Amino acid sequence: MTFPRGMMFGVAAMTVIVAASNYLVQFPVNDWLTWGAFTYPVAFLVTDLTNRTFGAARARQVVYVGFAFAVLLSIALATPQIALASGTAFLVAQLLDVRLFERLQHRGSWWTAPLVSSSVASAVDTALFFSIGFIGTGMPMVVMGALGMEVSVPLWVTLGLGDYVVKLALALSMLIPFRVLMQLTRPQRV
Repeated sequence: MTFPRGMMFGVAAMTVIVAASNYLVQFPVNDWLTWGAFTYPVAFLVTDLTNRTFGAARARQVVYVGFAFAVLLSIALATPQIALASGTAFLVAQLLDVRLFERLQHRGSWWTAPLVSSSVASAVDTALFFSIGFIGTGMPMVVMGALGMEVSVPLWVTLGLGDYVVKLALALSMLIPFRVLMQLTRPQRV
């Protein structure tokens, strides 16, 4: 399989982003957030730019190849359960992102496709990753309170919620580089 130079950059970027995120997710910032939440949303920027520039079929190829390399690196950088969770969540979420972006890119404003596809795919990614990666690991319980009620939930649930909020904020902020790079590149179907 041969890739245009821009797609090779996408594969390399995807591999580094996912491997770094899988390493960083093992380190909580607090009871609501891991360091991986700050790096992983960039993967959606790579996917969306690849999709816009080369089309959905090529974007899926970047996802598949990036997935293979990232899982191999993740096995070395994280636990096997994290690598399995990441691989599953990454593949499902990135392919969903490609599909949604493809359907939305010519509807609405320029920002509709990247924001909606990244937000929805991030929700799926977060739910899959945290449930597969941490369920049954014996993570401690934390107490959450609201409206005078308290409930104990596993730490991985609060980490997933916090990570998703950060991913949404970053999906919004990724519109700036998307717009700049969108103006610097022209769609070229290969």
